[in-house]
Amino acid sequence: MDSRPEPWAPVPSEACAGQTNGLCGAAIPGCLFLCTGLSSGKVALTVEVHGTAPPLDDRWEDVVEASFRPLTASTAVLPCGRGALCEWALPAADHRVRYCGRGMDGGAGAASATVRDAGPVGQYLLQFWPAPPTADRVVRQTSRSAAHRHRCARALEPTVPGARTERERAEIRSWGGRLPSRRVREAGADARGLVPLDRELLDAVDAACPATQRGLARWAARRALTAAGLDGVDWIAPALAALDRGEPLPAPFDDPRRAWDRFFTDARTALTAPGPPGAGQGAPLCRALALPALRAAADPDPLRAALGALFAAAVTHGTDYPGLFAEARRCFPDLRADASPQA
Repeated sequence: MDSRPEPWAPVPSEACAGQTNGLCGAAIPGCLFLCTGLSSGKVALTVEVHGTAPPLDDRWEDVVEASFRPLTASTAVLPCGRGALCEWALPAADHRVRYCGRGMDGGAGAASATVRDAGPVGQYLLQFWPAPPTADRVVRQTSRSAAHRHRCARALEPTVPGARTERERAEIRSWGGRLPSRRVREAGADARGLVPLDRELLDAVDAACPATQRGLARWAARRALTAAGLDGVDWIAPALAALDRGEPLPAPFDDPRRAWDRFFTDARTALTAPGPPGAGQGAPLCRALALPALRAAADPDPLRAALGALFAAAVTHGTDYPGLFAEARRCFPDLRADASPQA
């Protein structure tokens, strides 16, 4: 189960290092490694999100708890080698997770080889609720399978403070050699897309005050649509005006699908329409890349709005993006390298 920006498959020795329980590995930030009694086959899993700690049902034979903090706005159950079974929004805050199992020994021995095409063997429950981080614990142990996994987890060496796994090192490399703030990592693909273009500008936007971030978002959206020749289109211009006033985007931008339908059916904006005066051969693609800047700039979070609109403006400008970034620094002095830090 993962909330990382790019899901990957941890191994038990990483996920359970330093833990008491071996059923719910929570040693890797943003990831839970859930173990069942099967090496292959099907199990029944229920996921619940609560506002407070739910009561513990006596029917569960094996129960463990651990702490978990999502790294993104979306958390998903990811079986090995397959797409998400389910996905839901979990606030990027500290949570307690309770993992319950029943019938874990039902798939032991020769039976586990025959369950691939059979019905579920064992039932499991995963519960989340807001709570400060504390050590993991075994609440109830009944099955031999759970006892074995707990012993294996306790035999693992804890992660050395300050040491980094290869996966952590790979993540650092993907961010240009140093990790940005948690808020930037949670901002999604647009933030990561700015790394190879101008990592210093990414950090400067993160350090700017919310008012600067919101102003940058509006500025970048307008620059993107102007470069694409869309700022004067009668159904797009009101959206830019609404952005400037701090109001919700009007129709059709209140629905992404309707906005794209309008874009592709309007003779002035469709990919077959001629480009604006002075535009190059990439004008049709430029128009399509510019439109997302508008919705990005309307994001309720000022940092996400700024990063999303700036990245959309950059891809709209293509190889001319350095000029766009230079202009952004001139218009927003807080983004310059010599700017004084925020008090």
